[in-house]
Amino acid sequence: MDTKIWDFSNQNDINNNVNVAHINEIASIYNEGGLIALPTETVYGLGADARNDEAIKKIYEAKGRPSDNPLIVHIYDMDQMKQFTTNLTENVKILMKHFWPGPISFILPLKEGYLCDRVSGGLGSIAVRMPSHPVGRAILKQVYLPIAAPSANLSGRPSPTTFDHVFNDLNGRIDGIIKAEQSEEGLESTVLDCTQYPYRIARPGSVTKQMIEQILPGSIEDKALNTEKPIAPGMKYKHYSPDTPLTIVRHLERQPNTEKDWTRTAFILPKDHETCVPNQAKFIPLCNNKNDIKGANHNLYKILHELDKNEDIQNAYIYGFDINDQTTAIMNRIMKAANQTIVEGETL
Repeated sequence: MDTKIWDFSNQNDINNNVNVAHINEIASIYNEGGLIALPTETVYGLGADARNDEAIKKIYEAKGRPSDNPLIVHIYDMDQMKQFTTNLTENVKILMKHFWPGPISFILPLKEGYLCDRVSGGLGSIAVRMPSHPVGRAILKQVYLPIAAPSANLSGRPSPTTFDHVFNDLNGRIDGIIKAEQSEEGLESTVLDCTQYPYRIARPGSVTKQMIEQILPGSIEDKALNTEKPIAPGMKYKHYSPDTPLTIVRHLERQPNTEKDWTRTAFILPKDHETCVPNQAKFIPLCNNKNDIKGANHNLYKILHELDKNEDIQNAYIYGFDINDQTTAIMNRIMKAANQTIVEGETL
């Protein structure tokens, strides 16, 4: 399959004649059941018409994704949800008004008969999101379809935040890729289960529990979710993992054992921890300091992709943040990427 590329790198005028022609062509391919990767402010998504069973089947095939792993449906405006959701409460509307467009998905009761069955992974609920990326929104406005869009990568691999990440994983497997600037947030959206009250965070993201409860105090339950029947992406299966073995290192305050050969090891740490890196090892800055969580979110997946491109690196250690409201999302992704492997800095 030839994968077509549309270049929207210059977003200054999304409505110029060339971009309008591109958007019309993209809309036509979506309507015909094609797969196109589109940028969002979180990560690139692999989009298809959520009403079209064959198109959704092709998403699972292109990614190698398990069929019980549900997809998130992306929309341009809230009117579109009337076709496929039900029982939208006033509290949920308040949260949507505050956080949309933006990096949060809401799991809602599914109204049957409009979306294809495959998109919900066999559940009676559906996750919905309204992204804020200007190019992604322009596409969704013109297409005006519910677009199912999991991350545009091979299943289990680090999520894509740049065009190159998508191209390397999916070129030749999908109909097209929309080229745009690197995703701003860098981590997938927060997923909030609103099918019961109090609500539950099914997947942490940059919209945190504290932020939600500033709008609706006491609305979030802390109870752990059952991962055997996932209601959101990233709950059950291995995710975000580079091929390079990765280990989390906590409380690294000095250089490790200098007698050990570190020449093919990378340390992914905040910039202010560079002095803790052995002289022979490769230092990869994750963010400015331990409080720069936004920077770490933005950089994580790009770094994980770069690890696998560097043949000189055989293994890597990555900084383990202390868990709090701001770091829950980044540590969720790092823990999965490292397969839960953790060491203390003093043992290295």
